[in-house]
Amino acid sequence: MGLVVEQRCVEKVSQPERPGVLRSVELFTGAGGLALGTHDAGFRHAALVEYAPNACDTLRTNARLATIPDIDDWSVLQTDVRTVDFTGYRPVELVAGGPPCQPFSIGGKHQGMDDDRNMIPEFIRAVRTLTPRAFIMENVRGLLRPAFLPYYSYVMRQLSYPTLQRRAGEPWHDHAARLEAANAERSHPDPHYRVSYHLVNAADYGVPQLRHRVFVIGLRCDLDAEWRFPEPTHSQQALERAQWMTGSYWQRHDLPTPARPPDWTKERARLLASVELAPLLPWTTVRDAISDLPAPVAGQEAPGYHNHRLQTGARAYTGHTGSPLDWPAKAGVHGVPGGENMLALEGGGVRYLTTREAARLQTFPDGWIFEGAWTEAMRQLGNAVPMRLAAVVAHSVAQALSETPVSSSHQGRLVAGQQGRMCPCALPGTPRQGSPSQVRGAALGSPCPAEHCARVWEPKTPGATLDSDR
Repeated sequence: MGLVVEQRCVEKVSQPERPGVLRSVELFTGAGGLALGTHDAGFRHAALVEYAPNACDTLRTNARLATIPDIDDWSVLQTDVRTVDFTGYRPVELVAGGPPCQPFSIGGKHQGMDDDRNMIPEFIRAVRTLTPRAFIMENVRGLLRPAFLPYYSYVMRQLSYPTLQRRAGEPWHDHAARLEAANAERSHPDPHYRVSYHLVNAADYGVPQLRHRVFVIGLRCDLDAEWRFPEPTHSQQALERAQWMTGSYWQRHDLPTPARPPDWTKERARLLASVELAPLLPWTTVRDAISDLPAPVAGQEAPGYHNHRLQTGARAYTGHTGSPLDWPAKAGVHGVPGGENMLALEGGGVRYLTTREAARLQTFPDGWIFEGAWTEAMRQLGNAVPMRLAAVVAHSVAQALSETPVSSSHQGRLVAGQQGRMCPCALPGTPRQGSPSQVRGAALGSPCPAEHCARVWEPKTPGATLDSDR
């Protein structure tokens, strides 16, 4: 992979600091899903680093046109992240990014840390150099595959103690042992971080897509912060109840209630009737997401919508049947919305999703423009973090940073089972549809990766269950 000359959307490298502004650096920005989510939460990006030319064009176009407020000064660095000197961007509150997931993807070659596309070390380098108050790292659930778990534990320890660097020529296993020794001895080189990871399904947060992802969140230990991962706001059970018990889903779409699916049983109905779902909302379906868009036409854009043009030639075959309208979209093994980029049509047949429809499934704003051909735009979307999910996570981190002063006590804890202060349903642009929910703080799995804790996290209340991989 050759290096490209560093390019910028604007001339300045960093933005002047404004009072009250939460500054951030975005890595592996792609089409901007995570960057939009953190921006929505109030972070203002000192730099957005991306290598792919078409993705950089997408970012620049939207910044130049100011397709959403306050992004006209975005500084896009089109370069290999390994060439970036981060010292010029300090101070920042947040480092965020999703290092390329192909080395760990279930659909990839599974080479993991031996893959030269593994950019997790560069994320760690950015944290070490910038010493942000917090970081958000997103990746595929394949990172938790048994074959990769030893390396993943090593990554967690490096993020906990980023200044305890690997020595020249040192095997990673030896470095991991030094990190574990520092943790066991409570000899904490500063700065160090409380780190937790969370396996989530995007559909549980209102994204119209079955997309499982891992979020790694770190808060610097000089913060008196009690941060917890946001509790889901949507559920499969609520959707099934709306479809097959109350019929409210079909009424909302002005459709007759169809026959119940073949696997529907009285036992299933009794179970759904007995489960307390409030305040959880139904999963958002493909129909919910795209039914108001005009029917796409081949060869021309739909009036009033960017990137909404029919791509012809779709066909179904074994394992590639498209996403049904009345369920969240499939996410294929390479992460593309709709699985095979296809929609299963009522009455049979399939067609390709338009770029705009795929963007809806990834919860991008309708005004967001994607540069490049259809295949390239779909690649950008497939690699993106759904904006809504990114915003839910970023809002919780921003709130923790805004409400917690820096302290020398280093006694903050991740606490399970406490009442949350921000309901993700109240995100900007979303009608408030529920009361604040309890939030998770327990790190998934054992032992707890937070350096202050040698225990195994266990839920203390029914509302503090661990995230599960459905």
